[in-house]
Amino acid sequence: MRAVIFLLYFYSVYASDIDEYFDKRYKILKSESRLSLGGNVSLSDKEAAVNICLMHYKFKEVDYWFDNPRYFNCSRHYFNYKQYIKTSKVFRIIQDMPKGAALHVHDMGLLGPDYLMNITYQDNLYVCFDNNLHLIFANAPPKSPCDGKWQLMSKARSFSNNVTKFDADLRNHFTLFVKNPDTVYPSIRETWRAFMKFFFTVQPMLSYRPVWEQYFYDALKKFREDNIMYLEVRSILPNLYELDGTVYDPIVTAKTYKKVIKNFTKVHRDFFGAKLIYAPPRKVDRSKLEEYLELAKRIKQEMPDTFAGFDLVGQEDLGSPLIEFVPQLLESRKELNYFFHAGETDWYGTLTDENLVDAVLLGAKRLGHAYALPKHPQVLNEIIKKDIGLEVNVISNAVLSLVRDIRNHPLSAFLAHGLPVVLSSDDPGVWEADPLSEDFYIAFVAVASRLSDLRLLKQLAINSLKYSALDSISKDDALRKFNYKWNEFIDNFNCSKYQH
Repeated sequence: MRAVIFLLYFYSVYASDIDEYFDKRYKILKSESRLSLGGNVSLSDKEAAVNICLMHYKFKEVDYWFDNPRYFNCSRHYFNYKQYIKTSKVFRIIQDMPKGAALHVHDMGLLGPDYLMNITYQDNLYVCFDNNLHLIFANAPPKSPCDGKWQLMSKARSFSNNVTKFDADLRNHFTLFVKNPDTVYPSIRETWRAFMKFFFTVQPMLSYRPVWEQYFYDALKKFREDNIMYLEVRSILPNLYELDGTVYDPIVTAKTYKKVIKNFTKVHRDFFGAKLIYAPPRKVDRSKLEEYLELAKRIKQEMPDTFAGFDLVGQEDLGSPLIEFVPQLLESRKELNYFFHAGETDWYGTLTDENLVDAVLLGAKRLGHAYALPKHPQVLNEIIKKDIGLEVNVISNAVLSLVRDIRNHPLSAFLAHGLPVVLSSDDPGVWEADPLSEDFYIAFVAVASRLSDLRLLKQLAINSLKYSALDSISKDDALRKFNYKWNEFIDNFNCSKYQH
């Protein structure tokens, strides 16, 4: 009898310990879920129904990859799996979903090679082939230096004897995409050389004023078609020119943005608009930076409604670190909002890495990339305290050789800690990606938790407007219009549409 009582007591205590263990486990996981980005979003009944469909397809994809890791595409170079993304049902849902704003994009990287190829069929485009490709619009052969011979593109194409091959070779200058990326881009050095060469090639062609205006208008159209309602575009503000050789001041380039935005929103009433971030190259000295800052102040004075702020761009590892410009940037921060690229590096303890510290101390409103942030706990605390937006560009970071297996991207930690993340796409045209949907998709299925659902996607879209440079009244208006688009998407959602 005593043995029976002892056993009953033992099992009751054991059962109590087990219950307590699983209760603690449940509370930890529940707490982590609430802490994560989107964890406190409440879904309506209709949203919950959409979520069931979305997560059915997400689980199907992720669980297959978990069981068959050799088929997990996102552990390889983006160029090796990008063609499969569009077959995903999750991607198609995300494509149809309102995504708010794209806050980190560069003007000359917005549209892809096929669009740029169409420009090469326009009249008055001259081409010169030497070690590089040179393209300029003019009404007579350009006098720009080139080791080859300037000729009209139309004549060069017709004299090629094989137009198909000529165009295929020409197209390769307008994209980073290759079939063997591991061979062509063995390190960040080769990737960035190709990346900068792209801009060196396309800038003179795109800077022809009529082309520039049409290009930006069509870029807005492309982003709108991807269910984006607002943009903040970084630009080096190249000098636009005319066929007769007239060259304009960069302030004209800025005003061209304002003109195109006004014309586009007049036609497309559901598009909220766009703003300009002046973002010249960072590999300069202090005197050149002073010129940059003075131009930024001029632009703000002449078009305050369109101008958002100031940044410095280019490969951080090779450019001048922010600390070199602290006196001037401190002096100008009362007049200019900063949106600095910072921490776009794998190197720890370098001046590039420490750009994160200076960007926060200089009062940046958002940080571009912030890839190195997990290595800086004090900076992370400041970002949480000051609610500084983090502009994350997952495909860009993969293509530009910061990360290979996308599961290792620090965005996973950012999302887990509920940090103020905004997803963007950097230069989607350069790697032939959609304006924003592919970045959303990869972040959702390959970086975020398997359990992250529609609440995360909705919060990311809301964040893109919350952390924008819009004033408070415009921000409230943009959020109202987003909610209308979101509810329309939810009300019209039909899961059967994605079955095939």
